[in-house]
This record gives sequence, C-alpha cells and structure tokens, in this order.
Amino acid sequence: MAVIIILGSILYTNNLVEKLAREEAKKVELWAVGIRELDTNPNQDVTLIHNIMEQNETIPVILADENDYIIAHRNINFPENQEEKFLRAKLSKMKEENHSIEIQLVNSKNFIYYDDSNILKRLAWYPFIQLGAIVTFILIAFLAFSYSKSAEQNRVWVGMSKETAHQLGTPISSLMAWMELIKSGHVDLGLAEEMSKDVTRLQVIAERFSKIGSKPVLKSVNIRESIGTSIEYLKKRTSGKVEFIFTVVNVNKEIISLNKELFSWVIENLTRNAVDAMEGKGILRFSLTEKNNDIVLDISDTGRGISKKMFKSIFKPGYTSKKRGWGLGLSLAKRIIENYHQGKIFVLSSELGKGTVFRIILPIK
Repeated sequence: MAVIIILGSILYTNNLVEKLAREEAKKVELWAVGIRELDTNPNQDVTLIHNIMEQNETIPVILADENDYIIAHRNINFPENQEEKFLRAKLSKMKEENHSIEIQLVNSKNFIYYDDSNILKRLAWYPFIQLGAIVTFILIAFLAFSYSKSAEQNRVWVGMSKETAHQLGTPISSLMAWMELIKSGHVDLGLAEEMSKDVTRLQVIAERFSKIGSKPVLKSVNIRESIGTSIEYLKKRTSGKVEFIFTVVNVNKEIISLNKELFSWVIENLTRNAVDAMEGKGILRFSLTEKNNDIVLDISDTGRGISKKMFKSIFKPGYTSKKRGWGLGLSLAKRIIENYHQGKIFVLSSELGKGTVFRIILPIK
C-alpha cells in the first residue's frame, strides 16, 4: 500500500509539475511577445503589454542581448553588493539548462532566459519528501511491531515457565501432605488412592506440556465423565468454602471428539480463576447442555466480576488482574478450545460484585 501511495503521488505530482512548467513557459513567451511589440511599434499603447509583463511575480527571468549583456531581470533575489556576479552565474545556469526564448527585434536579437519558479521547484521535490516521510513511518512502525512481537513472545515464555510451576504446585503440595500423614502414622485406606491420583496428575501435566506446539490427537470421550473427573479432583484440593455444583440438562450425545488432557487443563484454569475471583468462598456452577448440535458448558462463579470492556482483553497473553498472576491461562484455554477443538470460548455475562459466566461451545462430531 505504501508503494502504491508513493508511486501514485509521484506520477500525479510530476503531471502537475509538467503542466505548471508549460504554463510558466507560456508566460515567458508572452513577455517576449510584449518586448517584441514594443520594439516594433514604439508609438502604440503599452498599457496592456506593461500589465502582461508586470503579472509575472514568480518566474525568474533575465533579458540579455546577443553579447550576453544583461538588459533587465525580474524575480531574482541576490546577495547585497553582489548583483552583477550573481546575475552572471544565474545567466550561465539558465543557458546550460536551455531555458531561453529568442526575440527578433528590428535591428538586433535579444534573449529571455528563465528558470523554474520556487513554487514549481518545491512541487517537484514534494513527492520525494513524502517518500522520505512514508519510509520513516514504515520503519518506525516495523520497529514498533517487531518490539511488540518480541515482548509478547517474552511474556509467553515467562508465562509458560510460571504455568509449569503453577501446574506442578498442586500435586506436589498434595504429595508432601500425604507424606506428612504417613510420617505421623495417620494412614487411612484412601491415602494410597489420593497419592496415586497426584502421581497420575504429574504425568498428565508432563503430557500437556509435551503437546504444546504440536497438533493434539482428538479421541472419542464422554464429555460428562471428563468434566466430572476434573471437578472431583479440584474439589478435594480447593477450600471447603467453595461449593461445586455440576448439572447436566438435555444432553443426548455425550461422546464427542476431545483431547482429554488439554480440555481438563481448560476446566482447571477456569476453575482456579473463579476460586481466586471469589477469594476462596462462594458457589461455582458447571452447567452442561446440548444446543444446535453443539455441547455447551457454562461455568459461573459468585466472584468480583469483570467489566464489559475487558471481555476480550482477558484472553490476550500477559493479561492478568492478579498481583502475582502470569496472564497465560485464559490465552492457553482459548487456543486449546478454538484452535485444537474448533470450538468457542468467551465471557457470556458478568456483573461487578456478583460474578461471571464463561461459556465453552464444542461441536459434536
């Protein structure tokens, strides 16, 4: 687009310059005609001729005889006390550029030499000045874009490292707690099972990160069971003041194409965000239904809510409202749902001080 603008501007300006140059040449020719008429008919009324000659207020002209003796000049500015030297140099330049008109008088010849007006010269330079400005603008825009992309990549890498630590934190903390229980001798039958879940959790996390950057494999999965498993795992590792409610309404086709590990990552990200928004106390609802051959999952909380202008910004890498946040969870969730599962994820509704509803739509294949 920049190249098209530049070429169009240069062509248009050159066309204007050529037209203006022809108009200036005609004015000088009229000047020459006036001088010839004055020499041929000295007794005629010179008012009209004088007016024609006086109308030239922009074109530099020099009237000289056959021996280059300067008879008159007009619209030429020269340094003080250097009139003759400057006019001679100007005359030589005009002769080199072949800007002259011959005037055949009764007994001799005169010549009018002229140069382009300052307006014409500035107009001729205008497209090149514009070119420089556009090139400078493009360079600045390119540098700004490169810096922005580099900064975004840095945020993603930092976010990934923090996400890794965050993902590993829950099962590792649980395993440490189980170990303390074993040391204290308070062992029950469910302890081994919970430890096994946390070990499995570590394996799942490792598998999740191994899938980043490659196309994940989608398998036929029961969506109800997948969501239920994620909820049960998170429920036992979340504050008891958070009430989890999972409802399923009018779902006829529970088997859909899904990558279970990555989808559970989305559920966990949304759940953690909801728990943080409720400050560890409130009601977290998961509502699963089927609409227009799509599976629809609404996740609602009773937290602090999100302002409407931030509905789209929260999915951008680096955005976070947490003091110690890393701002990558929702960005990853959006990528997993939309890029890998051809679904949709968005904020359905939110009210400050009352809560937020996230909606996930997955196609039934």
